[in-house]
Parts: sequence; C-alpha cells; structure tokens
Amino acid sequence: MHPSNTPLRYPGGKGKLTNFVKRIFEDNELLDGHYAEPYAGGAGIAVNLLLQEYASCIHLNDINKAVYAFWHSVINSTDELCKMIYDSRLTMKEWHNQWTIHRQPDDHSMLELGFSTFFMNRTNRSGILTGGVIGGKKQDGKWKMDARFNRKDLCRRIEKIALYRTRIRLYNLDATAFINGVLPSLPKKSLIYLDPPYYVKSKGLYQNLYSHTDHEEIAKLVMSKIGIPWIVSYDYAPEILAMYKGCPQIMYGMNYSAGENRFRGSEAMFFSEKLTIPDVENPEKLRVA
Repeated sequence: MHPSNTPLRYPGGKGKLTNFVKRIFEDNELLDGHYAEPYAGGAGIAVNLLLQEYASCIHLNDINKAVYAFWHSVINSTDELCKMIYDSRLTMKEWHNQWTIHRQPDDHSMLELGFSTFFMNRTNRSGILTGGVIGGKKQDGKWKMDARFNRKDLCRRIEKIALYRTRIRLYNLDATAFINGVLPSLPKKSLIYLDPPYYVKSKGLYQNLYSHTDHEEIAKLVMSKIGIPWIVSYDYAPEILAMYKGCPQIMYGMNYSAGENRFRGSEAMFFSEKLTIPDVENPEKLRVA
C-alpha cells in the first residue's frame, strides 16, 4: 500500500493507482516526462509521481476555486498555511466559521479560502466539502471532528510538496479549456490522466456536477484532441462504455465510501491507442518489487 502524500481526502481517491501509473511511465518510456490532471482534486497520483521522481513536472487543474486555492496556498503560502493548521481550534464554532468562508469564496483571500478547503476536507465525512462534520454537529458520534486532523503529519506533507513548487503548475480552468489551451503546450513525453466526476454516484460527492452531455463532450474531446498518451477512469456505466467504444479498456472492482455509505462497484479505465498497458487484474492492487 502506498503511503499517502497528499494532504486532502477524496471519495474514490485515486492514490491507490500510483503503482499502476508508475508502471505505465516505465513501460512507455515516459520517465522524467510531464504529468497532467485536468480534474486534480486531491492529486494523489500526481503528488506521488513528483515526490518519487517519476514526473519532472506536474500540471494540476481544478475548476473548483476552493480546491485551487488550497494548492495555491500549499505552493505560495506554505508557512502561513501550516501556522493556520497548527493554530486552528477544532470546535463547532470554528467549523461554522470555515463553512461561511467556503460559501463566500469571493469575500476572502486565496490563503483564507485555501485553509477553509483544508479544514472542511479534514473535518467532514469522507473529505466531502458538503458532507457534514465528522461526529455530527453535537459531536456525540464515535469519531469526533479531529479524527482526521493530525496537524504534524499533514503539515509535513504540505511542506514536502512545497519543496517541489518549481515543478508544479496550477490552473483554475474548466476541463475543456485546460485540454484545449494547456495540453497542446506539453512535451510529447507526457501522460494525461482524466478522472471526471462519477457518472452514476456523483450527486453529493462533487460541487461541479456533469450532465450526460458534459460527459459526452469530454469523451469526444479526449479522443479527438489529445495527441499525447492519456488515461480516463470512471465508475462503470453502460453509457460511459458507449462513449469510449473502440478504446483499449480494462474493468476492475473497487470499494469506496462516502459518509456512512459503503459502495462496491466496478471501475472502467480507457487508454489512448499505442499506450502499453500493464497486464494486471486490478490496477489498485499492483505491487512493486
């Protein structure tokens, strides 16, 4: 199991795929190339690839201003962010204060919004910004809001990522704008990993939801516009399989939780032509020697 290097928690977080993506880097002669995520979120794979020296530069994009503000703070206001983490009080009064900041992003600085994102992510169920506080508002649950708030370890992760700031590019764009405007400038020795919002169980997990048409537009864009190697992952749905018909693909089982609900489903991964794909039954369980 890979240790987590990202400070954020995400439902269905893809950090478990790190070894699989590392193998793709190795098998396709992509080592020291660039790596991009149009839907960065917690950026689990990207951070691992950077810190383990597989990628020379990572490109993180997220249309959600709150998520962008967090990564911006990690890179540009590292000491200030860590001080806020160490000084923060884990009380319901503070939770409500951070929730207000989260709801009014334009009224606050990038650092204030970035810390708010971090605070809500670490104190809410499954890291979902709208998921409700761990332990409930009366804090009478088995776990309390501090259950996922290890200040020392989380600041260590942030400080470690910040050491690589010159090799991180941040964007706050719609995925289509990122694909059309940023990807063409990347070197040929790059890998793009797209992890769009879930098709079936997206409601309640994401703030930026996709309609069926949105998913279709991304699929068409990926298959027609991206000229460098790419991977797309989704929750299993016949509609998604139809959109990526003809692309190399694999299916595998997965477990993920959101709040008190635990799901077991199937994940679908699609690949660009000519990309050498590791022959494994479950990409999440790939071990390295």
